[in-house]
Amino acid sequence: MIVQACINGARPSAFHPRLPLDVEAMVRDSLLAIAAGAAELHVHPRADGRESLAAIDETMLALRRACPGTFIGVSTGAWIEGDEAGTRRRIAGWRELPDYASVNLSEPDAPAVMALLRERGVGIEAGLASVADAERLLSLTDHDRVLRILIEIDEQDLSSAMAVADGIATTLADAGLRRPILLHGSDATVWPFVVKAREHRWSTRVGLEDGKHLPDGTVAEENAALVSAAVAIFRAPPSAA
Repeated sequence: MIVQACINGARPSAFHPRLPLDVEAMVRDSLLAIAAGAAELHVHPRADGRESLAAIDETMLALRRACPGTFIGVSTGAWIEGDEAGTRRRIAGWRELPDYASVNLSEPDAPAVMALLRERGVGIEAGLASVADAERLLSLTDHDRVLRILIEIDEQDLSSAMAVADGIATTLADAGLRRPILLHGSDATVWPFVVKAREHRWSTRVGLEDGKHLPDGTVAEENAALVSAAVAIFRAPPSAA
């Protein structure tokens, strides 16, 4: 059970005044998130203000220097480069490798991206947003060769979101796939999913990628405040969670 800090994601600058969009800001927020209790980092590097897999090297080098020993991951979302060949080319060219990379099983090229990451020695966080994604992962011959399962739910209706998460977990369990699970919601479902992760002894993540509000509904000052709130939930006695 760990709390991962997802410090920026694909959010635009207007989302929050402290959204870290350049390397210096990412380093600053990462250090504060770690101090607040984050065990890992998940970052979306930028080049000239836009997400870019070409910016991985510079960002990883800076984070390695500032946060030695911290597990650091990135996204391989198809929207970042906009085409499959470009995504593969960027990954093949990385010099400063992340510890892991998230791969969305809903994307057509996911199996090829996963194979390339394995060749490069990068761990795979298999992103599942639906039961269909889980079934697709299970259909792959090397489905058990993933670092962990990332159950990531976008639905904003809480009952629907919970049902999807439960469906994914049940599908994996019924198939006998026993990999660590990291569960997270977005915006309205962030905190209910942090509690659910704690109850199931799964990991979770919080940060400005997933939402900007604290459990009481107020806007967090920065990523570290979100991490602190999640860590408090994970450390609370069972009756207080």
